[in-house]
Amino acid sequence: MSGAEEIEEFQTVAWVGDAARGSLRLIDQTRLPTEFIEIDCHDAPTVWEAIKLLRVRGAPAIGVAAGYGAVIGARSQGLADAATVGRALREATAYLRTSRPTAVNLFWALDRMDATAASAGVNSGNGPGLLDRLLTEAHAIADEDRAMCRAIGRHGAELVVPGEGILTHCNAGGLATSDYGTALAVIFSAHEQGKHIRVYADETRPLLQGARLTAWELQRRGVPVTLICDNMAAQVMKEGKVQKVVVGADRIAANGDTANKIGTYGVALLARAHGIPFYVAAPSSTFDLTIPDGAAIPIEQRESHEVTHGFGRQTAPSGVDVYNPAFDVTPAELIAGIITEKGVIRPVNQETIREVIGS
Repeated sequence: MSGAEEIEEFQTVAWVGDAARGSLRLIDQTRLPTEFIEIDCHDAPTVWEAIKLLRVRGAPAIGVAAGYGAVIGARSQGLADAATVGRALREATAYLRTSRPTAVNLFWALDRMDATAASAGVNSGNGPGLLDRLLTEAHAIADEDRAMCRAIGRHGAELVVPGEGILTHCNAGGLATSDYGTALAVIFSAHEQGKHIRVYADETRPLLQGARLTAWELQRRGVPVTLICDNMAAQVMKEGKVQKVVVGADRIAANGDTANKIGTYGVALLARAHGIPFYVAAPSSTFDLTIPDGAAIPIEQRESHEVTHGFGRQTAPSGVDVYNPAFDVTPAELIAGIITEKGVIRPVNQETIREVIGS
């Protein structure tokens, strides 16, 4: 491994302090790669805004942030008794659910926080005690995510052949999780094993998460990375530079259809056309087995200015109509395997998913 021990680690999502007075600390990802700024969230609206405006992003990281945001919201009406804390929690989790619609980890984490309060008995006991229990659950969500990331990396690295070129789209690294990433966990693990890989990172229009975030993370860890524009992927594949595609996911349906950042579906089609295996890396918490297929996955529609005024500069005529879906859905039939903390799911279908993930 080339100097990874010297890489300065960072925490994308962290809790600072105790339950009653602590805060959620986030890396403001809208400022990367030129500025490394951390922000402290002391109330639920600040957490909601951070999720909505992509200061924190990536399905696992959103889930962890939401768990801590629920703790902050639960204390907003005081700690007089458990009923007060429980009522505030329910209001906070309902509010945080409105921040972004596609990443299932957001709802999964908030459901866990609500269930924790319910099991504790919100109509009895003391407020500070319930709040401490909620913080313990939020910490558990973060700890489980870190363990899942490392396991995904181990399983995924077994699929990587030394010397391969790997293409990834958007950002599914430490900035999208609480630790090591999902798709990038596969890459980091393979790199640490000395497999001498090279990564091709799509820039990921319109907000350039691949350029701003993925390239930044890979450089920090000493992984050879080449940045390409989104519309260069076909040519790079045609030239034989790519032997695998590995991407993350924001929600996976029961049949394996996978929602990820817009442009992923196109990459999957290109990979199929060039005979390149296309893998998804995601924790089990990203599966939504309540929906049968990708047609039921809600797709977030974002503001037009992200396309017409990227990073503050106008690049399109005033008044032009804009269509700006944040995600697309890749059909299961295009996915060679889904790399989870429990192992690799292949072939990708409802039966193998339930065998590996459970019902």
